[in-house]
Amino acid sequence: MASHPAPIARSLFVFSIFYGGMVCIAGVLGNKQVTLGPLSAIGPWFGLGPLAVEAGIFAFLLLVTISSAVTELHGRAVANRLVQVGFLPLIASILLSIAVLAVPAASDMDPARRDAFALMMGGTPRIWLGGIVAYGISQTLNVTLFAALKGREGGRLLWLRAAVASILSQIADTLLFVSIAFYGVFPIGELLLGQMLAKVALSALLVPPVIYALVALGRRLDR
Repeated sequence: MASHPAPIARSLFVFSIFYGGMVCIAGVLGNKQVTLGPLSAIGPWFGLGPLAVEAGIFAFLLLVTISSAVTELHGRAVANRLVQVGFLPLIASILLSIAVLAVPAASDMDPARRDAFALMMGGTPRIWLGGIVAYGISQTLNVTLFAALKGREGGRLLWLRAAVASILSQIADTLLFVSIAFYGVFPIGELLLGQMLAKVALSALLVPPVIYALVALGRRLDR
């Protein structure tokens, strides 16, 4: 009798598709710098200007909460596999961007749109490499920290476990990406500090409610 493969959990199927989409859109959203009201006022406390953060942080926060939710529902090994598979859409989107940029634009394309597209989608090898390295290490760190805290706390303090893992992984992401992409191009000290402060604040504010919503959704899907 032929054996049938075990069906994939509905929550894992949904979260995997969502995760792949966030991996691809994060770099595009990162082209815009945003200020977020009271958050921008934190900068002067540390001798910086008003804090701004690239809008891709919202997609990255969804990535870390999705991987944390998968760890909570399906275990560390499955979450690590999700992170590893995430390299596929990330690298494919970079290669497609390079290919599309290399193809001549249509002669009747609006020049303003053509130039805006090239400016937004273009990058350097260091920026692309920084994104790949920062993604892999920070997401793996998030899963590792969340799983370790779950082992210590069991099923309790979901919000705290997710927030701590997100904060530390976002710090690692910033250090890696900014250093690889921009070290030696211009002074990066203020950029590093500002980005880390903004990402820590956003992780502390947004991750706790989002992780509860995702875990609740996952459990409902798996009923």
